Amino acid sequence: MPDVAVVGFAQAPNVRSTPGTTNGVEMLVPIFAEVFERTGLSKEDIGFWCSGSSDYLAGRAFSFIAAVDAIGAFPPIHESHVEMDAAWALYEAWLKIRMGEVDTALVYGFGKSSAGQLRRVLALQMDPYVVAPLWPDSVSVAGIQARLGLEAGLWSEKDLAEVAARSRADAAGNPAAQVSGTVEVAELLDAPYFADPLRAHDIAPVTDGAAVLVLASAERAADLVDSPAVITGIEHRVDSPALGVRDLTVSPSTVAAGRALDLDGVEVAELHAPFTHQELILREALGLGEQVRINPSGGVLAGNPMFSAGLARIGEAANRVLDGSARKTLAHATSGPVLQQNLVATLEVLS
Repeated sequence: MPDVAVVGFAQAPNVRSTPGTTNGVEMLVPIFAEVFERTGLSKEDIGFWCSGSSDYLAGRAFSFIAAVDAIGAFPPIHESHVEMDAAWALYEAWLKIRMGEVDTALVYGFGKSSAGQLRRVLALQMDPYVVAPLWPDSVSVAGIQARLGLEAGLWSEKDLAEVAARSRADAAGNPAAQVSGTVEVAELLDAPYFADPLRAHDIAPVTDGAAVLVLASAERAADLVDSPAVITGIEHRVDSPALGVRDLTVSPSTVAAGRALDLDGVEVAELHAPFTHQELILREALGLGEQVRINPSGGVLAGNPMFSAGLARIGEAANRVLDGSARKTLAHATSGPVLQQNLVATLEVLS
């Protein structure tokens, strides 16, 4: 089966609110044009299109069909969709190319979180019979997870503040970031609690945004870019949705996904951690040491567009290979409450 490589990536600015519609068309049209310009491809060159989004978030049925307006009605396209982060749409597109059905694919994700109350919308990810009717919001559930780790001595509030400070500083070099800047750890620790023990800086901001990524078979990719970011491994696993049957201070599904891949030599890791303590959980689960640079883009603490943030982690990791600043990178995406589902991929330069 052919190897698959990332040849192009673009993302819309991460903003607190956009005046666009919930189908994402206004955000997608410019970034489609951007990746076409970078790769020299056109709509007619794309063999398969796959998107990730959520009708719950959009507040309408079949919102992904309306998003196809950003592609255009003619000529007809071969298209699919997943009702979750577009990182899983990338997995579907990766399989299409691996099976030899197409040699190019375009993956995109979008989310307008500002259209509703995100914390309540995400409560609908919980067990629909026992938990969701209680409306436990996503931030409060993450607060429980953070408190468990604090009480177990796995991390301190200072550790969380250090993650936030580093993320904001790194985001200063990311033009798409929503939150960035230099801030002292002591200043962050003086801030009031938002959902004890979490402060505002521990929580990814509510964000509107979109991302698009172009895949190609390794043979086709060699004609499009100088150093394709070849996906040398990809794995996704899932933990129980029942919060009471798993240890929330660890991520077994991330551990399992990481063990299925070769992580030796990873230089950069883009981790989809919507809360500061979750970055610490993921680093431990993947065995990432001090030699690995974590979230040089600022990660999702600098901007967390729902249903495209995971895809953007793969795009950011791919960019490090495409621009020659790293030879091997890791990307992680998550979906569901408190790191329930996790996808891990490695990207490399193949000589």
